[in-house]
Amino acid sequence: MNDSRLLHPAWCWSLPLIMLAAHSIGAVAGEGPDFARQVRPVLSEFCFECHGPDAATRATDLRLDLAASARKVTEPDSDGRVALRERLTTADPDLRMPPAASRRQPSPQQRALLLEWLEHGAAYTGHWAFQPIARPAVPPTAADPWCQNPIDAFVLATLQREGLQPEPPAPPTALLRRMAFDLTGLPPDEPTRQAFLALASRHGVATASQWLVDRLMATADYAEHMTLPWLEAARYADTDGYQNDRYRYQHAWRDWVIKAYAEKMPYDQFVIEQLAGDLLPEATLWQQVATGFGRNHRINSEDGSIPEEWLVENVADRVDTFGTVFLGLTIGCARCHDHKYDPISQREYYQLFAFFNNIAEHGVGPNDGNSPPFVELPASWPLLRPEEDRRIIPEPVQLRRAREAAGNGLMRPQAGSPQTVMVMHELDQPRATYLLRRGRYNLPDKSQRLWPQVPAALNWEEREFH
Repeated sequence: MNDSRLLHPAWCWSLPLIMLAAHSIGAVAGEGPDFARQVRPVLSEFCFECHGPDAATRATDLRLDLAASARKVTEPDSDGRVALRERLTTADPDLRMPPAASRRQPSPQQRALLLEWLEHGAAYTGHWAFQPIARPAVPPTAADPWCQNPIDAFVLATLQREGLQPEPPAPPTALLRRMAFDLTGLPPDEPTRQAFLALASRHGVATASQWLVDRLMATADYAEHMTLPWLEAARYADTDGYQNDRYRYQHAWRDWVIKAYAEKMPYDQFVIEQLAGDLLPEATLWQQVATGFGRNHRINSEDGSIPEEWLVENVADRVDTFGTVFLGLTIGCARCHDHKYDPISQREYYQLFAFFNNIAEHGVGPNDGNSPPFVELPASWPLLRPEEDRRIIPEPVQLRRAREAAGNGLMRPQAGSPQTVMVMHELDQPRATYLLRRGRYNLPDKSQRLWPQVPAALNWEEREFH
């Protein structure tokens, strides 16, 4: 088994403003504009179409998204740098960049920003999110009596820098409501309110707050409330989407998420089981159900749909969701071309794609019930409550259940019925992955097969998973 998944006409009037703005930027910044936060967005908006990562639109060999390529026009005292500065400041429409025919032109302030960046050496700094994590020194404000922990010291230091002071402590009743709504989404009940206020009056608010947090986190309300945003992020739904929008039965995966929160599952295990629970040694039923995370995508069952096309769409959905939920990246942009903001190339996108491209699925779903692969749930599994049953399960299924209950034996639970849950099961032989030109399923670049690999920006050891 493959375990890989573990310029405007008025431009000349703007020259004095640009020079003044460039001077003021340097005066404020001291070390010049930050490339990742300030400069790259301007280059991406106005320059990358012709000098960026997309080979289909790139007009020359000069790439401004790569430091090595841009060096020819950013090196101090080089002819290229002189030419770049001239193209940023000239009023000649035949020389100015971006060309006059461009749909949009940078503002005088944005041109000034680029000039200031050049004056300070045109350093290419990486995105802050991919820099090594450094442990900062705790500010001296930690000695202030207001600070109860090191985090407070950073908060107080920022407040003082802005000339602000902390708000006075909130009254116990306000703290009670805030914690209750934050942890359960519900107001506190009367017994909890009375117990909290009594404890606060006898032993202090800090002790009462710790008691309240422990009490609330032990409730089913807490687990269900914390589950809601995860269901949203994981695109959980009771129907498949698309035109047919037929019913699906993923409530068992929802039950798993609630159970994970109720049992305070460590985050690393929470991630592992959802991404690869079926690949764990002697995987339990619960661990297999956890992989329903990867099957929450939309499923198309329209007649005439092309299975290979929807196989690609399903995998792309998994990749995009993985990037958004676990990495905080809009990886989907790299499906068709190198990402213009995040350090993800199109090749890296499909190497990541390969991790999720080995599921034993057909691409197009059946006309009724869950789409394979799925696992059957035991009779002891907590199925839908009666009110959910009436609202979600379609009448044909209810009729089949009635006939079964009558004992005629003619209709048995269908494959993919509410007694199943869609999961991730691997093929015995890995499905080949290739880079798809413009992201289209029928335009694979078969000159080189791609194997699962983590994007280089994540600083993993460079290796492929075969």
